Amino acid sequence: MTSLHAPAASSAAASAASSATIPLFTPLDGIIGAETDRLDLSRPLDDATVDAVRTAFRDHHLLVIRNQSLDKERMYRFAELFGPIEGHMIRLADGSKWDAVHTITNLDAAGNPVAKPFISSNYFWHTDKSFLREPSLLTMLQAVELPPNGGDTQFADMTAAYDALPEATRRRIDGLKSVQSLEFMRRYTGSAPPTEDDIAAAPPIAHPLVRTHPETGRKSLYIGMYSSHIEGMPEEEGRALLEELLEHATQDRFVHTHRWRHGDLVFWDNRCLLHRATANYEMGKHRRVLMRVVVKGSVPE
Repeated sequence: MTSLHAPAASSAAASAASSATIPLFTPLDGIIGAETDRLDLSRPLDDATVDAVRTAFRDHHLLVIRNQSLDKERMYRFAELFGPIEGHMIRLADGSKWDAVHTITNLDAAGNPVAKPFISSNYFWHTDKSFLREPSLLTMLQAVELPPNGGDTQFADMTAAYDALPEATRRRIDGLKSVQSLEFMRRYTGSAPPTEDDIAAAPPIAHPLVRTHPETGRKSLYIGMYSSHIEGMPEEEGRALLEELLEHATQDRFVHTHRWRHGDLVFWDNRCLLHRATANYEMGKHRRVLMRVVVKGSVPE
């Protein structure tokens, strides 16, 4: 029994009976994702429900849980069900570890919305922390404040994109490795260059261009804004291949656009999805505030 998520026996029985007749998650329109409005993550969940959420995450890779209002501790604890939290050793002055749940916002220090994004790289296709030896497994966002329209997040299915490649292309790229680089990403996206300490902490690293999902065994493209070049290939040729693959993989037929509702808790599988924010709202006029926590992954294979 998961100690964090253990309800009374009668509640567990009722939950099991309900789950037997109504699926907990309903597939979203399009190629990926599923949603539910039948969970309250501010209250304990039984083990059967936790298993159902994990299974849905494995099968759909993108989950939306509606109508949530979680504090940092509860969001951290829910994310922790999927693995260790990135930055989990961070401590506040009072000894709390919940600071690993942080805020993404378009607000300046005075609390006013700004006209330009603070982090421009969010608007380029990427998978989180692919420049690390053990990139992120799961990223979770909770909507706190939203503009009246826009501020969407897009997700691209890298498994479907790989499956749709011509057989000759799959043969060509299987076994190749792409070099993932924080320094390259900063140049590519026009962001501030990394410091020497940044580069020392995360030097470029090669990961498989085609990654095998450790749970499903399916292959997917592992590309995005951190992908600098192809190991062992002339740089110009490698860059052309990466751009060709990215253009293919982010066609509309592989993309789901999440249009946020207040209280949405959204989390996705970085091992087989790309994502990006969209700047389709008046940044300097409307507030957008999200809470974010990330689960650490494993070495890509």
